[in-house]
Amino acid sequence: MPAAAVAPKALPSADPIMRWVRIRGAGSDDIDAIMEVERASFTLQWARDDLERDIGRNVLSAYFVAETSGAVRGYAGMWVVWEECHIMTIAVVPEYRRAGIGAMLLMKLIDEARLRGAYKFFLEVRASNAPAISMYEKFGFRSVDVRKAYYEDNKEDAVVMMREEGAATSCSDDASAEDV
Repeated sequence: MPAAAVAPKALPSADPIMRWVRIRGAGSDDIDAIMEVERASFTLQWARDDLERDIGRNVLSAYFVAETSGAVRGYAGMWVVWEECHIMTIAVVPEYRRAGIGAMLLMKLIDEARLRGAYKFFLEVRASNAPAISMYEKFGFRSVDVRKAYYEDNKEDAVVMMREEGAATSCSDDASAEDV
């Protein structure tokens, strides 16, 4: 699967040398870097064994990493079962947030899921994560439910969001990375 190189709209001041973001399929040699993104992003991290299984052996899943300057700055993963895509995770290290990397990863997930026949998309997001909820809404997701006390670390609710579309098409008609 070819990698996409996209110049972000605004570059984080943390790395003024950053010129490009490259999205590519994740492999087993990316697990250490993905775990670093997990630790920097979440109080509850995915278990390494689960990531290794999903990335290395699960035909229902697809994972991607976002790189700049040769370093992994974010990653995203999903499962596709029949016509449904469940977005498992999207994470970007704090110093690279708000630069469009999360949106680029989301677009990649949507496009890959469409190629696999999905037209219904689901995810859970912390109720307090307003930036993520706003990004998802810009891509046509809407809140459909709340899972009470979903997150084990602080018993925070999860907002269940869904996007449903007709025939599978390219993500080019959706919001762009510059829009979020």
